[in-house]
Amino acid sequence: MGIYSHSKIETFENCKLKYKYRYIDNIIPDIPKSIEAHLGSVVHKALEWLYLNVMQKKIPKIDELISFYSEEWETTFAKDTKIMNKTMTTKDYFNRGIEFLINYYLKYQPFSDNTIATEEKIEVDLDDEKKLIGYIDRLVHNIEKNEIEIHDYKTSASLFSKQKIENGRQLALYSLAIKETFGKEKNVSMVWHFLAHDSKTSISITNEQLASIKKEVIELINEIEQTKKFPATKSPLCNWCEYRNICEGWKN
Repeated sequence: MGIYSHSKIETFENCKLKYKYRYIDNIIPDIPKSIEAHLGSVVHKALEWLYLNVMQKKIPKIDELISFYSEEWETTFAKDTKIMNKTMTTKDYFNRGIEFLINYYLKYQPFSDNTIATEEKIEVDLDDEKKLIGYIDRLVHNIEKNEIEIHDYKTSASLFSKQKIENGRQLALYSLAIKETFGKEKNVSMVWHFLAHDSKTSISITNEQLASIKKEVIELINEIEQTKKFPATKSPLCNWCEYRNICEGWKN
């Protein structure tokens, strides 16, 4: 059975050559992880730690959250971490993460929205030969609305447009797995937390829309499996690509 993730499919859409390097040739990149990726990873880890405590009926103090974040930053930070934005320093990114967490903590304490899981692994059988896997940042059972909420944290500076959110595929696919677990008629909403903007956006999606997205993804996977040529696609994403040093398109 072919196993896919949202990031794997998205990589193919963004650049077929990068897809080949990563998923066919299995090349391990030797370009260091970006500071943005490190920031996102540590902030996600800190929020996961926060809600794991909340689910155990313990609410950490804000300074405990920041201490966890600081320790995680230090222990996982690599000296060769790449900083593309020359106007920013490592300390600037570190402080940005603290700002994200403080704003989030103050807005959502005492965290009583009934979180039921963090970093929840999901699997969806798209058909007999294709499976989608992924991890949900946080899962909430909203008792008042009698619905399941899929929460996703974004640490990038970009704020998605309403159209991009409504057309988003990742959380929509995850909701397919949630409906398989809780029932197809269970209401599911998708919640994006844009931490750099201290904002939240939520949408719901119908079963008909989900069926359409599922069909679209199956067709896209069919295209992936039938593809024989993998040309490079030049775009602003190239600046952050970990395969720049071997990329045929980057050299041209």
